Amino acid sequence: MKYKTQMEAAKKGFLTDQMKIVAKKENISEDILMQRLAIGSIVIPSNINHKSLSPVGLGDGLRTKVNVSLGISGDCDNYEKEHEKVQMALDFNVDSICDLSNYGKTFGFREQLIKCSTAMVGTVPVYDAVGYFEKDLASLTVENFLEILEVHANQGVDFVTIHAGMNRSAISKFREDGRLTNIVSRGGSLLFAWMELTGNENPFFEYFDEVLDILNKYDVTMSLGDAMRPGCLADGTDCGQIAELIEQSLLTKRAWKRNVQVIVEGPGHIAINEVETNVRLQKRLCHNAPFYVLGPLVTDIAPGYDHITSAIGGALAAASGADFLCYVTPAEHLRLPDLQDVKDGIIAVKIAAHVADIAKGIPNVREIDDKMADARKKVDWDGMFHCAIDPVKAREYHESVAIKTEGTCSMCGKMCAMRTTANILEGKDIGF
Repeated sequence: MKYKTQMEAAKKGFLTDQMKIVAKKENISEDILMQRLAIGSIVIPSNINHKSLSPVGLGDGLRTKVNVSLGISGDCDNYEKEHEKVQMALDFNVDSICDLSNYGKTFGFREQLIKCSTAMVGTVPVYDAVGYFEKDLASLTVENFLEILEVHANQGVDFVTIHAGMNRSAISKFREDGRLTNIVSRGGSLLFAWMELTGNENPFFEYFDEVLDILNKYDVTMSLGDAMRPGCLADGTDCGQIAELIEQSLLTKRAWKRNVQVIVEGPGHIAINEVETNVRLQKRLCHNAPFYVLGPLVTDIAPGYDHITSAIGGALAAASGADFLCYVTPAEHLRLPDLQDVKDGIIAVKIAAHVADIAKGIPNVREIDDKMADARKKVDWDGMFHCAIDPVKAREYHESVAIKTEGTCSMCGKMCAMRTTANILEGKDIGF
């Protein structure tokens, strides 16, 4: 093989099978795709050991992609239920599944996930370190952190979240400036605690070259985690967040020199008027690397409805240039999501991504909306259901109430505007 990673292949002018598939899916020329891969504005996360993957691209000029996060915890360790969530995500054609398991037999669950998933698979290896080595956090060594990273990479994970930007310099800014909610990233808080307990620098920052060696070996895309992301509106766009973003900018360039693909992660909670600014700032500082956001959530007061608050923020973020949206479920901040929560989160984030792609002017994206409009004009219910993001729910709602006038719904009945106008234009009796 004359190259190890998709980025290296693009730099050398080799058109890989993955590039051909993505170019066809996105209706983009192979040459343009290759050019953007070479400079890092597009990535194709595609681990050499993930054999079932149907490759997708993230970044400049491509459709907004969506991620579903799931996985077991100490309080909810039902593997069967998590696999049901995996299957639901695949049935809804999500682009990515991130395994956030932090308890029990994570290796086996991850192995099955990678084997069956046509979507790309992501993980946060630091979650797995304590359980894998059966040690207290403070007892973990740099070698342990690097080993668990290679375990995930060797299994076939396509991208890994690495919180390398939260170094001692960024932490000093966070300490000096102060925060209402401190560090809310789970991976970030674990690394922060390890650094404080041991007196050491962030191992992923200090040994960044060793991290790149592992990722390059398996062609794993690095998702530069936002350990200092704001956990409430009051902390949005503060010193800690920006200090980490600056470090992410420098780390991005270092990774590209080693032909490692990079995604940069962004804020979780920010006011709606700061969303576009955050996206533009990240794109500018991180050299137009693909941007991945959790939400963002644009208010802090909607527990139970955070799939809605995140969809609002996600639509605006993606329309402003973000490339990858992580879903948020109604269970966010409250519990591990159940199957219905996962479905609600998937539908919300798919709506947000589609809304954004219309605003971005992605070719052919609005065709399905025009088909829906035409079906509505004709009062063609089967046509409407076919165009719906969730056709099952749409049909169930329509058929849940008996109607008196054929072809209408229980909202307007014989006063259906579409029916009335069509009948008048065709010279027919409107029936009332």
